[in-house]
Amino acid sequence: MRLGLALGYWGRGPSEGHVPLAQEAERLGYDSVWTAESWGSDAFTPLTWIAAQTSTIKLGTAVAQMAARSPTTTAMHALTLDHLSGGRMMLGLGLSGPQVVEGWYGRPFPRSPLTATREYVEVVRQVLRREAPVEVEGRFHAHPYRGADGTGLGKALKSITHPLRPDLPILLGAEGPKNVAQTARIADGWLPLYWSPSRPEVYGTTDFRDGFLVAPMAQVKVCDDVAEGLLPVKMMLGFYIGGMGHAARNFHADLMARMGYEEEARRIQELFLGGRREEAVLAVPDAFADEISLVGPRERIAERLESWRKGPVTDLLALAPDPHTLRVLAELNS
Repeated sequence: MRLGLALGYWGRGPSEGHVPLAQEAERLGYDSVWTAESWGSDAFTPLTWIAAQTSTIKLGTAVAQMAARSPTTTAMHALTLDHLSGGRMMLGLGLSGPQVVEGWYGRPFPRSPLTATREYVEVVRQVLRREAPVEVEGRFHAHPYRGADGTGLGKALKSITHPLRPDLPILLGAEGPKNVAQTARIADGWLPLYWSPSRPEVYGTTDFRDGFLVAPMAQVKVCDDVAEGLLPVKMMLGFYIGGMGHAARNFHADLMARMGYEEEARRIQELFLGGRREEAVLAVPDAFADEISLVGPRERIAERLESWRKGPVTDLLALAPDPHTLRVLAELNS
């Protein structure tokens, strides 16, 4: 199992520690570093900044939101950064949810998310292969565009720039069983948001082809007090389950429910959406936060790490906030 460093997205402003953490991860032999986006900082710019100050560590987006860019724009970002970094780019994509897509990006959430994702990936693949001008007869991502509100003058085009790698890896963030199954068919890897080594059945497909990447993110913290170490995990869960989606349609809450915490998930939503955010965080069960993270003394993390190695996980993307934790995890995984 390889290790990656997941840096997430910025909060109020730039995170000054991200570059030093990425450099330390590279020195320790981590395989990859990943950035993200929600509705603030973007995923590609910080990753390019990190690329310029590292030399060997792979660079991934976990995830770049599909609604933020047309698929050809995303492919342009990926092939550009792949060239600049000497072939280190990995493209992680995610659809997000209706609240973000419609509320932030001002676009309709696709009524057929699987179809929209499949078409998006196909366009990116065609750009990167550069075998012919991009042509997709799509419902959501038609190239060239032939809609009634267009001019009809669109021309199929092929990238001016020759991609460095036509097989640049594409990974998808997926939570529902149907989405995971499609990811296994059309992508090079899967980015689970919450991974529990003890509940692989909730994700549906877990029998993947050789070379397929399974790269879940998990908060990792070496500390003496497990309850205190779990608090950042609970804060993240409170926000995602309570606020990262509508009360009637929240993919994160639905996943928590499938993992055996349905009543708790709905209670977190109720509290968060009612403005009682601190209570929402405290309502996250310690047991749930614990099973999707690696928190506690070195010996406890070492013991729990074994269950992560036994399943389909190929890459553990650690949300590790400090160099000490990075170092201990590298030693335990060696």
